[in-house]
Amino acid sequence: MKIPVSDGEISGYRAQPKSGGSFPVVLVACEIFGLQEHIKDICRRFADEGYLAIAPDFFCRQGDVSKLEDFDAIIKIISQVPDAQVMSDLDAAVEWAAKHKGDAKKLESRGSAGRSCNMAVFCSQSESQSRHRMVWTARRRSTNLQPKHPIDIVPMLKAPVLGLYGGKDQGIPLDTVEKMREALKKTGNPSEIIVYPDAPHGFFADTRESYRKEAAQDGWKRLLAWFKKNGA
Repeated sequence: MKIPVSDGEISGYRAQPKSGGSFPVVLVACEIFGLQEHIKDICRRFADEGYLAIAPDFFCRQGDVSKLEDFDAIIKIISQVPDAQVMSDLDAAVEWAAKHKGDAKKLESRGSAGRSCNMAVFCSQSESQSRHRMVWTARRRSTNLQPKHPIDIVPMLKAPVLGLYGGKDQGIPLDTVEKMREALKKTGNPSEIIVYPDAPHGFFADTRESYRKEAAQDGWKRLLAWFKKNGA
């Protein structure tokens, strides 16, 4: 699909039930590998649960990372993507969804593995009025184009976050997970962080060797229950 944005249009992917309307909306933030089949499959899973799921391609202006295998090349592209652009694209996705049988008053965010999607998940409330969000893993990076970290956004959150982390994630030290947990606790936000002790980075991605079936299935159940518990 194409999503109209302020400077033209961007690529995206959406899935929704075949019939009915006024579906709750899930913003699916793509990981650093872009709009790959795994992200599209997640959208379809949400559609099976009655949601309109939409995944904007945050990186398409700078390059198509979904076709790259060189990690350094991927990072080079992603580092050029401003946070402001990502948040604006989220707004545009919500606007599109609202015009195509989506109920923007029931808006959730889902992200995985990386700073960009974490910022999308955490910031989408202020930018796109997302009410309930869920994030799988997070990394901490900062540049002029991407000046803030997810933890910096915590004081501004008005909705609960469900975080699912791998205890053996080499890219996300557990002490940073605990810092996020403490930051959320201090604000009085009713968020929840779960750590799967034996899970590595990317444990939900069933297209990779990092996939851990038990943790992934439990995380998916928790995700759906979290949305429903919070009215979506």
